[in-house]
Amino acid sequence: MTGHPLLSTLTDPDPRRGIRFYDGRGGWDFSPYPVLARAGFALADRLRAEGVVPGDVVVAATGSTPEFVTALLGATAAGAAFSPHAAPALFEDPEEHRRRTERTFDAVRPSVVVTRPEWAGTFRAAATGRHRPRVLAVTVGELSADPGGRQVARPPADRALVQFTSGSSGPARAVAVSAEALSANIRGIRRWLRMEAEDATASWLPFHHDMGLIGCLLTPVSSGADLWVMRPEDFLRSPTEWLRVFGSGSARLTASPAFGLRHVTRRVPHEALEGMDFAAWRAVIVGAERIPPDVLKDFAALLAPHGFASRALLPAYGLAEATLAVTGSPLDEEPRELLADRATLTVGHRMRPADDADRAVPLVSCGRPVVAGGKVLITDRLGRPLSDGRVGEIVVSGPSVADGYADGHADGGQERPERGGFSGRQFRTGDSGFVHDGDLYVVGRLGDSLKCRGTTVFAEELEACLAGLESLRTAGAAVLLGTAHGVDTAVAVVERRPGPWVTELTELLRRRVPDLAVVVVAGPRGTVLRTSSAKPRRRAMWEAHLADRLGTVCSPAPSAAAAAAGPHRTPAPKSRAL
Repeated sequence: MTGHPLLSTLTDPDPRRGIRFYDGRGGWDFSPYPVLARAGFALADRLRAEGVVPGDVVVAATGSTPEFVTALLGATAAGAAFSPHAAPALFEDPEEHRRRTERTFDAVRPSVVVTRPEWAGTFRAAATGRHRPRVLAVTVGELSADPGGRQVARPPADRALVQFTSGSSGPARAVAVSAEALSANIRGIRRWLRMEAEDATASWLPFHHDMGLIGCLLTPVSSGADLWVMRPEDFLRSPTEWLRVFGSGSARLTASPAFGLRHVTRRVPHEALEGMDFAAWRAVIVGAERIPPDVLKDFAALLAPHGFASRALLPAYGLAEATLAVTGSPLDEEPRELLADRATLTVGHRMRPADDADRAVPLVSCGRPVVAGGKVLITDRLGRPLSDGRVGEIVVSGPSVADGYADGHADGGQERPERGGFSGRQFRTGDSGFVHDGDLYVVGRLGDSLKCRGTTVFAEELEACLAGLESLRTAGAAVLLGTAHGVDTAVAVVERRPGPWVTELTELLRRRVPDLAVVVVAGPRGTVLRTSSAKPRRRAMWEAHLADRLGTVCSPAPSAAAAAAGPHRTPAPKSRAL
């Protein structure tokens, strides 16, 4: 176990610290680290009795619960690789969950699935395909009371974790992460945040996603720090309760996609913050999709009257294939922003600052590498390095880059270039960006772009335009780019009933992308399909749109006649999950 990041939590847990789980009613249930460690060792005994040996994979499907932490510690003590899987969602189609579970089993080939008693039947029913893992239903209470638990930990196998990409570009990919890579990433995050045991974290991110798992569970647990956990659905219902943890001084650190900050500014009124003090809130890591500067500014403006400092906002870049964190903004510095000339944000071109507001694209710096030995390289379409300031594909390397995909496809880049690919400790991300004054700026996904009048247009940029419309301020929205019926097309998907906003939005996009056909699709909440980290699942939505299953088309789609006259340059949208 030497060097494993969870060693101290298993063998020397601090009884004063632990994890508090939100109960959904305004209270928090405390699970001390010694109780979780005792339950972890008891589970390790059961895993060994089930025949689990070092190198096997143990899947945890328990939701954001104490049982998840127990499964993580138990698999680690047994020397097995750990793999998180989403528990059944409240309104999820059971058949869809079964298919997703079978895909997980096929990808990671687990020996055992650990779940809670209420879901045991669900996972036993899914364990009927080519790979049939045994299902263990457990609770922390019965495990921690097990008198036979032995504090014995096997040395870890080379593979410590199998985690999944978000799935925004299709089925999620299983990523094999070594114990070395996991430790390197956690050390990098702790050093970046100057994180000590006294620095508590609070999070609403799901445990089965890399940002929630590595950034907001493994890193604080390995530090022996307190942790406050909300389920995503509780955060969506009650974002004020999440803020209250920081406003009371109980927590100082967190991470969130930009979606989470926007949700707070839309749902939390000023009066709800009365009596809160955010002066001690030290870090809000912001990652996932390209970060809109206005989201950072609105969040800081809401909390500033109560002591929040905008320098606590730390824009970052990361992905599952690099374990998690790649770059991050410096602690205690204001977020950096620049206005780039839109015409220069094309692969191979040198980015130039904008001198015309109509051509300006606001971009936020994602900082510099946070892992010792980690590097970021920008390359052209042939993989040749580009100098600072030139736009190209982001390539990351270093000790925290994963070993490859665990589903038998070590290099996803040969067949699908937009998805990137592994080459040793280097990974081509499929994302576009540039380095300026040493900082990484992310432009967008190469697979979510089209050429328009010689300039590359990214879906993320058009989504930022939509967010600027006051009529859509509270509506979920996403933009899809691709070729429909032979015509290059921008599809705006909006969670709202059709109304006057359709004309406003259509005219806005037609001015911005005059060479593209514009289609507006309206639908109820849930029409914009999202990953577990709230990123749009653009490929799934594009396929649903082509099959007329996405929503109500409020503006005309390209016709066969238009196809005959229109250009045909780019295939259907392609994107890679961060």
